[in-house]
Amino acid sequence: MVSLTRRLALTGFKSSKPKIKSSKNLSINATALREKMSLVFSEIEDPPVERTPVHFLTDILIIGILSVIARGKGWEDMKNYGLSKYDWLEQFLALPEGIPSADTFRRVFEPINPKVFEGCFPRWVESIVEAPGAQVIPIDGKTLKGSYDREQGKSGLHLVSAWSIDLSSCFRTSKTRR
Repeated sequence: MVSLTRRLALTGFKSSKPKIKSSKNLSINATALREKMSLVFSEIEDPPVERTPVHFLTDILIIGILSVIARGKGWEDMKNYGLSKYDWLEQFLALPEGIPSADTFRRVFEPINPKVFEGCFPRWVESIVEAPGAQVIPIDGKTLKGSYDREQGKSGLHLVSAWSIDLSSCFRTSKTRR
């Protein structure tokens, strides 16, 4: 198994950093966060690269996961997410050569064993929840009985509520119709 932190070869070329608006600073130790991510995803094998490896596996995995959480659909979305959040991502990722290309995301994710990834992902989520100040916010949804109107073609009224476990109370409720 190849180490998660690839050895970077000196290429003489440096990618230019994109000009993006600055994001909020992290309130937790970025080094500790990076080490936790490397530990959690250490079971995933780093696919061999015939050319010069310039990105860390952890960086690629985290950008990919965050992109999907933000409703990204493919490799281009992963690259675009990384570019749009560059200032924030560089606070806790190494990004020695900037954001990987869409082809790099594809080459790294395709050979990953889904069962191994499936085992790592819940541990990563748990490590985030353990961070200081983080709390679980359960989301609950209900459909009100008899709230539909067949004559006007309206479906039932749906309520979605977000709860604060720490405060033991609902802090947001939204109503919607399909």
